[in-house]
Amino acid sequence: MKPGTSSASAALAALIARSQRIVAFTGAGISTESGIPDFRSPGGIWSRMQPIDFRDFMSSIEMRREAWRRKAVIDQDFQQAAPNRGHRALAALVSHGAMSAIITQNIDGLHQASGVPADKVIELHGNGTYATCLDCGQRYELAPIMVAFERDETVPECDACGGIVKSATVSFGQAMPQAAMARAQAESTACDLFIVLGSSLVVYPAAGFPALAKRRGAKLVIINREETDQDGSADLVVHGEIGATLGEAVGVA
Repeated sequence: MKPGTSSASAALAALIARSQRIVAFTGAGISTESGIPDFRSPGGIWSRMQPIDFRDFMSSIEMRREAWRRKAVIDQDFQQAAPNRGHRALAALVSHGAMSAIITQNIDGLHQASGVPADKVIELHGNGTYATCLDCGQRYELAPIMVAFERDETVPECDACGGIVKSATVSFGQAMPQAAMARAQAESTACDLFIVLGSSLVVYPAAGFPALAKRRGAKLVIINREETDQDGSADLVVHGEIGATLGEAVGVA
């Protein structure tokens, strides 16, 4: 079903009302409405600078220094961004007990900033709002790291074990987080409504979760500005703004 803009929110609201266990799957499109550029789009970060492969990051201190230079640029957008109407609508669904989990490809932490408990957010690509030691797992806040780096480009090392400290994101060439992938699979299998928000559904294996949910009997909704390869199997497709569509459906301003 592909409703017109005027009926999209009503159709979504009806599906939500009939559902017992909802899962959201969010991509860059929900965060672009908060002013965070899509890395993959024309004019995005990756069109101006190629991603640094994890193996290069690990093998070269100069590549690690370059990664932190890029982090300083990327964080300018992150620091100015705030949760938008779409984030708030998802937070309301979680708060009301209608949504069991949010599976996200995003690294901006805006779901948590909107009030969603951290244990309800499954981060497939990690989180760019803090750093971790790759050896012992010690967490580090970014502010002191960036102050030291901006002073003399000091590459951070772990105070506890001397290991390499990296933004807590999943880089190209780095293994996907097994626990997060397992949780996402379990939630996709158990839900009765799966809502895709702002994902082009081209990055696998993550993009396989909507199809998994559909195979297991869930209704599938896709809200994305552009068409996706999975539109044909969806019960509701909306090519429009996430915040307006979802916000109206949930009753969140």
